[in-house]
Amino acid sequence: MKVLFHVQHLLGIGHVRRAAAIARALVDAGFAVTVAQGGFDVPGTDWGGAEVVRLPPARSADTGFRTLLDAEDKPIDTGWKKRRAAELLALLARTKPDILLVETFPFGRRAFAFELVPMLEIARRASPRPLIACSVRDILVDKQDPAKVEAMADTALALFDLVLVHGDPAVIPFEASFPPAARVAGLIRYTGYVGAPSIREAPPGDGVGEVIVSVGGGAVGVGLLRAALAARALSGQRGTRWRLLAGPDLPAGTLTALAAAAPDGVIVEPARPDFPSLLARCRLSVSQAGYNTVMDVMRAGCRAVFVPFAAAGETEQTRRAELLAARGHCLVVPEAGLTPERLARAVDDAMAAPPPPRAALALDGARTAAALLRDAAERRSAA
Repeated sequence: MKVLFHVQHLLGIGHVRRAAAIARALVDAGFAVTVAQGGFDVPGTDWGGAEVVRLPPARSADTGFRTLLDAEDKPIDTGWKKRRAAELLALLARTKPDILLVETFPFGRRAFAFELVPMLEIARRASPRPLIACSVRDILVDKQDPAKVEAMADTALALFDLVLVHGDPAVIPFEASFPPAARVAGLIRYTGYVGAPSIREAPPGDGVGEVIVSVGGGAVGVGLLRAALAARALSGQRGTRWRLLAGPDLPAGTLTALAAAAPDGVIVEPARPDFPSLLARCRLSVSQAGYNTVMDVMRAGCRAVFVPFAAAGETEQTRRAELLAARGHCLVVPEAGLTPERLARAVDDAMAAPPPPRAALALDGARTAAALLRDAAERRSAA
């Protein structure tokens, strides 16, 4: 059975990490997977045995997501859109998928409707017609315009057969961040969380008893890294080794400057593929609250302080962090009030608190997604 998986990330690496875990699970389940990758390359991404076809890349110019830039850092224009849409439609014609899987759209990525809507409409007219599914995370960013939110539901009902929500309704139902969820309830299937175990063990000693500070891809994490550098000396953990991990999107010059400013007992280094292994050994995790990082922390079961990214109206990370804090899994420091003093106090409070409860979260969402897609596709072909 063939799958064409459209993936478009604009800022950070979280969407790519989750999509790659799903692609690997699909390959492991016996699917022939082609990934249409629309973002810039994320080094170290493991797509398993999937074929990755790179479309002309686009990224967001900033955290506002209002301007999209091409490979030459120029705003995308009508000609760029036509070229990219043509490449995507050619890929659809070549692969003739049994399953067409689209990451996030229509619950986001509306700027790519120019290529996605034509692709989905053509797929719906195909004979035999593929199963058309959306892959979406547990929490959406709050939208200010109710009409746009309702339009998302309209598009889902018109163009999709299935909506895979990578979360758990017992933890947070989709309607908590998408009010019209009842309209698309017949399409929704919850997979549980997509949490990939560590694929590489850290060298002996690394992470043991440490405070691990991480910022995901790093595009919006330099403030947290700087605060952590200054917070160590103010914390009761000043005698503990702190390890600061700078993601691949952090400018090289910034990484160099942070490393130069690090005192004895602080390691500043690039993000590592053995990050989950480090968390399993650490004393405390300090991080933002993106989907993948939170899943890594929950799997490790370590003490945690979350500083959720909240710029430009972003609400997703704050909602996730506050939900987990209410369950005793972490402490939360709002990004707007982040100072070294507040971070140091949160670190000390987290260390003084009882160990967090083991997370009652289903973390096998990638494998469950593969099983749900197979079942739905087989039912469609048998109908």
